[in-house]
Amino acid sequence: MTWLNDITVQLTSTEINTGQAIFKLVISMLLGAVVGYERKRKGQPAGLRTFSLIAMGACLAMLVSIYICQEYIGLKNGDPGRISAQVITGIGFLGAGAIIQAKGSVRGLTTAAGIWMASIIGLAVGVGLYTLSIVATLLILFILVQLENLEHKLGMGAQSRCISIKLNTICTDIEPYKKVMAQHQSQLVDSYVDYDYANSITRMNLIILMPENAEYISLFKALSELNPTASISLSNQLG
Repeated sequence: MTWLNDITVQLTSTEINTGQAIFKLVISMLLGAVVGYERKRKGQPAGLRTFSLIAMGACLAMLVSIYICQEYIGLKNGDPGRISAQVITGIGFLGAGAIIQAKGSVRGLTTAAGIWMASIIGLAVGVGLYTLSIVATLLILFILVQLENLEHKLGMGAQSRCISIKLNTICTDIEPYKKVMAQHQSQLVDSYVDYDYANSITRMNLIILMPENAEYISLFKALSELNPTASISLSNQLG
C-alpha cells in the first residue's frame, strides 16, 4: 500500500501542495455545511451555503498565509498568522449581520457565534488539525442541539415581553392579573398604568417573564375575562 502511504504523507505534510490544499478546502466545506445545516433547520438565514463559504474561506486564507511564507519568505522567517488573524477580525462583520435587533429583542447571537466558530474550524483545517476540527464540529452540534434541549427542560428560556391591555373600565387592582400570569408560568416584573377617567378607560402595560413555548392565546383569554377588555396585544418591549 505504498500509494496510500504516499497520499497520507502528502496530506499531512507541513508544506502546501495542490492536492493537500484541495483536500483541506473540501474538509472545511463539509464541516461548515454540517453546522450550517443545523442552523438552517432552526430557520436561521445563515445556512449550509453561508457556513460552508465561511469555513472554506478561512481555510483558504490560512493556506495562502502559509504558502506565502513557504515560497517567498521562508518557513523560519515568515509569520503565517498575519493573514489568518485578519480573518478573525473580518468575520465579525458577518456575525454582526446575523444579529437581528427588533423592538428590544436580540436574535441571532448563537448563529453569530457559530459563524465565528466555523471560521476558526476553517483555519484549523488549513493548518492540518483535522481531528481537532472534527471534534470541534461535533461539540458545536452538541451545544446547538443537546444544550438547547436541556435549556427547555430546565425552563431557562424565559423571555421578557410586554402585554398591553385596554380596559373599558377603571381598574385599580392588578393582583388578579398577577395570579393569572402565575397560573400560566409567567411572572409579572413591572407594570405601567394610564387612567382615562373621562371615558372610563384603563391602559396597562405589563412587563412579564414568560416561557418561550407559552400559550399566548389561553393567557390572553384568561386576562380578558378579569375585566371588560377592549384589546390585548403582545410586544417585545414597552413602547
